Amino acid sequence: MKKRLCFWIGILFFIGIGEFSSVFAQEMVLGNVHVVDVESGKILEDRFLILKDGIIMRVLPMNRLPNNGVGMNITDGKGAYVFPGLAEMHAHLPAAINENTQLQEETLWLYLANGVLRIRSMLGHESHLELKQKVVSGEIPGPRMFISGPSLNGTSVESPQMGAQMVSSQKAAGYDHLKLHPGLDMPKFLAIAETAKAVGIPYGGHVSLGVGLETCLQNGYKSVEHMDGYLEAMIEDKSRLDPTIAEPFSMLVVGEADQDKLPDLIKLTLKNKTWIAPTLTLFDRYFGYVPADSFRLAPEMKYLPGLQIQQWVSQKKLLESQGVLTKANVQPYLEFRNQLFLSLHEAGVPMIMSSDSPQVFNVPGFSIHHEIEMMSKAGMSNLEILRTGTVNPALYFDQKGEWGVIKKGASADFVLVEKNPLEDLSTMKRPITVVMGGKFYDRARLDAELAKIEMNHLRK
Repeated sequence: MKKRLCFWIGILFFIGIGEFSSVFAQEMVLGNVHVVDVESGKILEDRFLILKDGIIMRVLPMNRLPNNGVGMNITDGKGAYVFPGLAEMHAHLPAAINENTQLQEETLWLYLANGVLRIRSMLGHESHLELKQKVVSGEIPGPRMFISGPSLNGTSVESPQMGAQMVSSQKAAGYDHLKLHPGLDMPKFLAIAETAKAVGIPYGGHVSLGVGLETCLQNGYKSVEHMDGYLEAMIEDKSRLDPTIAEPFSMLVVGEADQDKLPDLIKLTLKNKTWIAPTLTLFDRYFGYVPADSFRLAPEMKYLPGLQIQQWVSQKKLLESQGVLTKANVQPYLEFRNQLFLSLHEAGVPMIMSSDSPQVFNVPGFSIHHEIEMMSKAGMSNLEILRTGTVNPALYFDQKGEWGVIKKGASADFVLVEKNPLEDLSTMKRPITVVMGGKFYDRARLDAELAKIEMNHLRK
């Protein structure tokens, strides 16, 4: 193998990754890489990727490069492992303030620097639609985006008629999906659900107590965020779900959950083809018992405004001061969530990688790697974790084969890392190079952008 590898490298002209052309006038080749096939779980060793106009044209063994690579722009991957870019399926993009898009563009670079090349934004704003188009057109670098409309909740939706109108308006405005928050009663929820199905826009989110998980599943919820509603559906005495008793996400009544109810809930989830966005890291960091001050000092906090970090500290410290986040309260709840996550996964309920960023102590991009660690600790295999961030999100949006894989016809959105992520998940934390739409961003470029962001938020 080594002799054959040296032979092919010897007859080809390679240029540095950082100088890889972004002009798609001709086919370009990335050689000497090992491709992670996330569908089969296999490593395709010693491959060439032929790219043109931002699309993967062919994936070939090194001894099958057409015409020995003559006339092609070729770069040496130097034995790196290549996997499809990850997706953050529960993001919260900042809104543009007085047409200032600095925070938005910084957020996009934070995702790129961490190998996150697709995001599903879950808190819509009209400026997000413009941002999405700027990325698509190539005006600014960033991951591709799916944008939700503004929140549909008990406060924003004043009547069933208003809920239906909001759904139609968001569809007409060009949003990709709907986000539901708590507080909806049954008439409002059903009006939203019926209109969403009629106009053809997916919807999901939190589960309102007045609606319940079963009704959400039966009426077309595309995804349940945070595994919301499952614990509540397993509590027999619904009066115990009073927030003054149960606290956030009903964590204090977890010991009252009837586990015998879970199999039927799983069957209902599978029957209705509902997806789960677990956001394990949100609960570990925001609602966990590790003190707020510990997270304040995490290295990635330097990439966000100090005021935002202080707001997060204040939010968590309020719960700490109220005695909610003690280890005795929190540990059983986190253990329940991990077991629920694993039970849903093992039963075949599809999962999409999600960390809820930027949210309390979850910095965009970096938090995906915390989520990966949490999924691994909960018992999911490395391959299945990779699938939740690659092929699964593409399936979620009915775009199978268009992205999330490294194969002919897919968008050239992938990441180069030093080690095999099927054996070492931590290698994904620091990409060697990120390729978005066929454009190469090497580590030096990514680090330079991170340094700029850090300087923008330097603590004084």
